[in-house]
Amino acid sequence: MKGIDFTGALVLSAPEVCGPEAKAIDVLVEEIADRTGVVLERTQVYARRPVPVIVAGTAESLRRISGLEWPEAVTGGLAELKPEGYMLRTEGGDGVPPAVWIVGADARGVLYGAGKLLRLLRWGAGSCRLEGPLHTITAPYSPIRGHQLGYRPKNNALDAWSPEQFDRYIRELALFGANSIEILPPRTDDHPTGPLMKVEPLEMMVRIAESIDSYGLDTWIWYPNMGDDYDDPVTIAAELAEREDIFRKLPRIRALFVPGSDPGKMEPDPLFVWTERVARLLRQYHPEAKIWLSPQIMRHDSAAWMEAFYRQVDREPDWLGGIVFGPHVDVPLPELRRRIPARYPIRRYEDITHNYHCQYPVADWDMAYALTLGRESCNPRPAAQKHIHNVLAPYADGTIAYSEGINDDVNKFVWSDQEWDPATPVVQTLREYAGLFIDDERAEAVAQGLLALERNWEGPLAVNDGVEVTLQQWKRMEADAPPRMRDSYRFQMHLLRAYFDTYTKRRLAYETELEYKAREALQMAPVSGSLAALERAGHILGQARTEPVGAPYKERCEQLADELFANIGYQLTVTRHFARSQGRGAFMDAIDAPLNDIRWLRTQCELIGEAEDEGERLALIEGALNRTDPGPGGFYDNLGSCRGFRRVDPGAGWQADPGYLATPRIAYAMHLLSMSPERQKELGGIPLSWVAHTNAMLDTPIVVRYDSLDPQTKYKVKAVLVGETSGRTPRDCWASLTAGDSFVLDEEVHIAAGGVTTRECAVPPEAVQDGRLSLTFRRTRGFKRLNVAEVWLLPERNRSEI
Repeated sequence: MKGIDFTGALVLSAPEVCGPEAKAIDVLVEEIADRTGVVLERTQVYARRPVPVIVAGTAESLRRISGLEWPEAVTGGLAELKPEGYMLRTEGGDGVPPAVWIVGADARGVLYGAGKLLRLLRWGAGSCRLEGPLHTITAPYSPIRGHQLGYRPKNNALDAWSPEQFDRYIRELALFGANSIEILPPRTDDHPTGPLMKVEPLEMMVRIAESIDSYGLDTWIWYPNMGDDYDDPVTIAAELAEREDIFRKLPRIRALFVPGSDPGKMEPDPLFVWTERVARLLRQYHPEAKIWLSPQIMRHDSAAWMEAFYRQVDREPDWLGGIVFGPHVDVPLPELRRRIPARYPIRRYEDITHNYHCQYPVADWDMAYALTLGRESCNPRPAAQKHIHNVLAPYADGTIAYSEGINDDVNKFVWSDQEWDPATPVVQTLREYAGLFIDDERAEAVAQGLLALERNWEGPLAVNDGVEVTLQQWKRMEADAPPRMRDSYRFQMHLLRAYFDTYTKRRLAYETELEYKAREALQMAPVSGSLAALERAGHILGQARTEPVGAPYKERCEQLADELFANIGYQLTVTRHFARSQGRGAFMDAIDAPLNDIRWLRTQCELIGEAEDEGERLALIEGALNRTDPGPGGFYDNLGSCRGFRRVDPGAGWQADPGYLATPRIAYAMHLLSMSPERQKELGGIPLSWVAHTNAMLDTPIVVRYDSLDPQTKYKVKAVLVGETSGRTPRDCWASLTAGDSFVLDEEVHIAAGGVTTRECAVPPEAVQDGRLSLTFRRTRGFKRLNVAEVWLLPERNRSEI
């Protein structure tokens, strides 16, 4: 069969269809009308007419259509339908008007079948066409498929939405197979209201739940325990009253997800006692609902907490619906699945929204991006998301992904499509995403452009020549885009990323050169005088602001940021767009963050300038310029750089361990840059080689390897270790340092939160007897992350002195 023109088609469904099945048919007609202007005629009476027909409904309801002629290929496939699945089948030809059958195993199957048809149709003004025949029978791989949609000021867009915008987004997620939406109560670890909220939080919670229910999807609630004392009768009464009010007002609740931590601070034993009480209350209003718990724990003693959690789960309480695996669960998912009783399913709560300092950070991300795009930027990562999904999919019953807004929009749809069928190529998902939501005619270009944006983040930015090509592709689409495409927030946000990436690459090259010139000016201090050299270096470094580069790129980013705020409430700055903070998606506020070591150099210049003696100033300048010099025959490595990280033992590796539970990774200590100027001055400035470092979780060691060493040379090791940001929980850490398998160099290194620790130790000659050396840094106690920034291997004396 050739393509079918559905412009004048009939939509045939059974009489007296209601609820989610009727809603599915409404969605089909409304979405076609929205994109083409064509309103298809609907009928519940079968009569042969010389026009194409879309037959839509469940197998059960379609049997109620009197006289409907069922093609043999359709009836033959009914036995293959599985829950939530559907059949798409085209029929006709040889004088018979063409038809497409959407037959759902149930009401959800009708919705997902309609969604797939919409994703395959080709659009135009006044036209709607299917390119070729269809014969698909499919059902979802995972029984749980969904996303968390929060309504609180922490979100980077959703707090600005109306109930109608939430309904639209829920519909769009359903078109790609989502069956679950997780919402938040009015009281969480965030402010209850914000300047952009159009509806009171509890009212919005009810309105969103009503939308979810109207599509026949499942409503989940992420409900943290925010009380201070769950032994206090007054606290208990208030907490239960709050929950009862919500349970009574929401139309249908499938499950409550209660995190063990982040936020929350209960021990497992009281947690289970309290949760059982909540479960009894929940069942009064929603008899089928159960509570799911996660062993998320942010404390350093997570092993003891987990053992207590396991003991409670092993009692197999009936009110417990399942276990949730997500951020701060320190047990690998395969191990968790082995340890949890088989009666309890595991649901994934995967962080698809953040770039670093998160569950699944971007692998080996360039520091220039970390400094500017930050933790929560527009981040299409289709290939990475598919891999993360698939490598752990066998151990869980699906995912309701964690999100903080709209920045991870592409990731949401990729994840949903993988939950439906892990064999789906991501480029197919991107084509359907682009065709349905952005522009059908340019779907292939947009899909390839999204893949190119992901490649922009691969490897060192300075040598990624694809970044400029990616912008050229997006600019060409921008120039050719029709008004609807130009006005699409999904096009605008990714177009902004293309401009932003190129602007960052342009600045990186320029500011790196300025740093080299400033250092050259300081090298001339013995000739020009130290004070003149300091002044000259400061002037050169200031050119990044006084003589900036790439202004047109920045201006276009600013324009797009304003358009996105007006369009979808995307909050890309704190002042203009009311973002909660720069770390909560306001990456435009960091668009000009320094990409060279200007902060450290300026602090050094200030300290040097305070010296009263010219000789002392010259000596300080020489020391600053040679800070990383290991001397002849020595070694220096910034473990947060691409080159330095190659010296680190890779552990399990990203492919097998994308959550880095047993794999060292490059991480970023941005909190160092937010230190007060006085504190930075005490430390002699904050070099970027402290900000970017190697990080390891829990008991995973950081092993630094050397070969081709001279066994006759004595060495000492110098290391800089970075403390965690100060938080609500104690975050000091203690570590050991060993050489080889048995030589303990330092067994009690205290790494204070919010600080930097430097250690120097002699290396026993026996550790280098074969010309090889391994240095192992290992957390011994305290907070669960270990950060090593710089390592020097310094020869104490060279061969001629032996």
